[in-house]
Amino acid sequence: MSEEIPRHQADRSILQQIIGGLSEGIMLINPDGQIGWVNDTLLAMFGAETIEALGGTADGFREKFILRYRNNHRLDPAEYPIDRVMNGDEFTEMVFEIAEAGSEQFNRVNRARGMVVTNATGERDCLAVIFHDETARYAAEQRFERTFNANPAPAVIARLDDLRYVKVNQGFLDMTGYEKEQVLGRSVYEVDVLEAAENRALAIERLGEGRTIPQMEARLSLPGGGGKSVVLAGQPIDIAEDPCMLFTFMDLEPRKQAEASLRQSEARFAASFRLTPVPTMLCALDDFTIIDINEAFATTFGEERADFIGQAVAQTKLWNDAAVRRNFETAINKAGSVRNMDAALTSKTGDVIDCLISAERITIGEADRVLWVAQDITERKRSEEDLVTAIETVMQDTSWFSRTVIEKLATLRRPGNIKKSGPTSADLTLRERQTLELIAAGLRDAAIAKKLGVSPNTIRNYVASVYAKIDAHSRGEAIVWARERGLVAKG
Repeated sequence: MSEEIPRHQADRSILQQIIGGLSEGIMLINPDGQIGWVNDTLLAMFGAETIEALGGTADGFREKFILRYRNNHRLDPAEYPIDRVMNGDEFTEMVFEIAEAGSEQFNRVNRARGMVVTNATGERDCLAVIFHDETARYAAEQRFERTFNANPAPAVIARLDDLRYVKVNQGFLDMTGYEKEQVLGRSVYEVDVLEAAENRALAIERLGEGRTIPQMEARLSLPGGGGKSVVLAGQPIDIAEDPCMLFTFMDLEPRKQAEASLRQSEARFAASFRLTPVPTMLCALDDFTIIDINEAFATTFGEERADFIGQAVAQTKLWNDAAVRRNFETAINKAGSVRNMDAALTSKTGDVIDCLISAERITIGEADRVLWVAQDITERKRSEEDLVTAIETVMQDTSWFSRTVIEKLATLRRPGNIKKSGPTSADLTLRERQTLELIAAGLRDAAIAKKLGVSPNTIRNYVASVYAKIDAHSRGEAIVWARERGLVAKG
């Protein structure tokens, strides 16, 4: 006859079969403090293979493992979960970090709860401690905490069940001037981030429902008085399994100050543009469409402002020479500016007005523009031409004007043929000019030396000096330069 198995042992065996495959770590402790049974999950959780590796008893467990609360305070022996349950304390949750004795490496976080299992007569049959590995979750929360605190974007987090702030980062404190103690634990309506939200009703509705609050402008009241314009948004998140709302903010003050400064700058530009006495035009850079002309421009060229605006410069009859206009536009695109370009512009009545054009590429708002001015030099040119005509009239029956005066008059007559800043024959010595005249007549160095009665070496020196002064690099360039200026050897 087989021996009958006691009922409580059979019940415990069934219990062990039920809990053996659970994802939580289960430890059953006998009333005398012996660890009676553990499941595989718990062994893996503590990196052990046997009960003996866990210490075997409550005392052994304390010797094997150091437990501390997450505030770094170590648990006293009576606070260990096994000891608490042995003392009849059934607890629902305690969170602690674990390190093996001697290592001081607290790299695991556990959450535990204790249960007392009684038999049919109400006596304690066994004690149970249930461990849950929270390492991954708390590691994620630590990463979030570090990111949240380090993020320069201002942010606060409010718990949804009581609408009180549970976290605030440095960015929010710096932006508003609040101290941390003035925010944490206060309600959303005490430090009211929605107070002046442009759609406060929608924001409060979404907050109550735990739903995303869309971006909207708001004005935060500051602890020292005054306010700050911001854009806020709300995003529901969970913090330690508590539903929360993450409020993030963007400070609008720098942008508003920049916009105000830009408006002031544009107002000053508009006033200067309007009042300057020099004809001035503003064009788009990409297609040279006319955006505006000032009163001086309209007066000088007889144009109505409304008739000019919106047209491309090329479509108007303003430029007397299309090639000069194209050169102007090319120079603006390449160099970004033009200084004192000679150009003939045509008024509405068909009069040709000689101008010096200067222009600069500028940015207004975010658009590229061309600002250019036209200085009317018609009268000045007419005066210069009248002066030359008068001198030439006097010269018709005289021969006592020097060659230098003749050349300068020719330059005034033909300003486009010779560079204004270039050399003239007046810059040459007598011998250099004689040498150049003979070069222009087609003589070689030996013939020139014989003609002038000097050595060939001396002529070579004269030729080199002439080349340097007139910026010529070959005999051909020197001949062209001399003949353009009327230098012909005398017989």
